[in-house]
Amino acid sequence: MPVLLPIAVLIVVAVGVGSWLQFTERQAVDTVHTVGASAADRVDVDAVIQNVDATGRELVLRVWVTPRGTLGEAEGTAPVTDLRLRTSGATLGDLMFKAHERLETRDVQVALTGGSVSDYPFDSYATAIGFQAQLGDEQVPVRLHFSNKDTLFSASATQAASRQSAVVALRLSRSGSVLVFAVFMMVVMWALAASVLLGTWYLATRVEGLVWPALAWMAATLFALAAFRNTAPGTPPIGCVLDWFAFLWAETLIALCLITVVLTGVRTALRPDEDPQPAL
Repeated sequence: MPVLLPIAVLIVVAVGVGSWLQFTERQAVDTVHTVGASAADRVDVDAVIQNVDATGRELVLRVWVTPRGTLGEAEGTAPVTDLRLRTSGATLGDLMFKAHERLETRDVQVALTGGSVSDYPFDSYATAIGFQAQLGDEQVPVRLHFSNKDTLFSASATQAASRQSAVVALRLSRSGSVLVFAVFMMVVMWALAASVLLGTWYLATRVEGLVWPALAWMAATLFALAAFRNTAPGTPPIGCVLDWFAFLWAETLIALCLITVVLTGVRTALRPDEDPQPAL
């Protein structure tokens, strides 16, 4: 009981903290930011972030357009006349919809500014998403409903709107789960490197010779660490903070330890052959 009780308490605390973190992230994903006009005759735009590509410095935005009131027909599934949805400068291209044709979702690319993926997992980016609707030759009010469904990033939105357009300024950063896991990876990398270093010190000072199980363990750790690094969420490129803070140094330390153990082991194994035979 003195051993099991602290373990049980630790498990309960860990599960409780994990549940709270998961709940807060789920709330952030389910949050919908609304900005723009509230007139009866307007165009509603539902914009959802599907994927953020930090390496390509762009995000994929899924857009669903619904004309309301006299601007739409068939319960808002089609515009009464040609509809043009002008986008912000960061968005690659405007959206065109034909009159009386069923509206479908469109995926558009939005460029990201600021930040660098080499700062992973502490990188952050900025962009702006804006829409302005033109029905025929007339500009009409727009209402924007924005949300983020990419669980690898958290989005903070600053709303700014005018009477005929809707604009949201975004700041994107890694989600809490990604940040926690990346820091955990760095701690594990240093812990494994320290373990190999301690094993090297033991073998070198004990003059054990070539201990093949120890060499196999060190070599396996060397290659397993590279595979472990590639499991980082978001597959960051080589040379990011994760590498310079932990991975590259851990790999270098383990490789040097492995070479040291081999050299000292070979020297110890060859020493009896080098000593002269005692005279009878």
